[in-house]
Amino acid sequence: MSAQPSNVTKMSQPEVAPTPRFFKMEALLPTQGREDIPMAKAGGMAVVLKTYAKAGENELHAHLNEDHTFIILQGEAEFYGPNGEKRRAGKNEGVLIPRGTFYWFVACGDEPLVMARIGSAIEPGADTDLRVNSKGDYMDPFSTENKQVELIHSKDSWFK
Repeated sequence: MSAQPSNVTKMSQPEVAPTPRFFKMEALLPTQGREDIPMAKAGGMAVVLKTYAKAGENELHAHLNEDHTFIILQGEAEFYGPNGEKRRAGKNEGVLIPRGTFYWFVACGDEPLVMARIGSAIEPGADTDLRVNSKGDYMDPFSTENKQVELIHSKDSWFK
């Protein structure tokens, strides 16, 4: 049996042991607007199901306290960087957005866009909702500046 490395300490057991958190990614799709549906959260990590109607989009922004990734589950999106970078991504493709990276995207293609968004706070307690526009000013994620429009759900079209 090998000895425990000197830089590893035994993990103390919390009073209540953590347990797995299971979730199912499904949502009623929008015909207009976008929706963020929280799936799971633990510590500084969060999983959100994001749905966008055709042509749904947001504005150029950066998250200061969070690294995150998008994984496309349905539809297609075009992602843009601050210097004209452009990449079209489809089902089972993704993008990693390190904190402080300016980007925006638009849903494209013939069906609503559905993405899994997994984010991780850069430090415990950091405000992961904090985003800034290209001038460095706070940007409300639900503002018209971020191209928010009224959400209208389809009557019977689901992502499952």
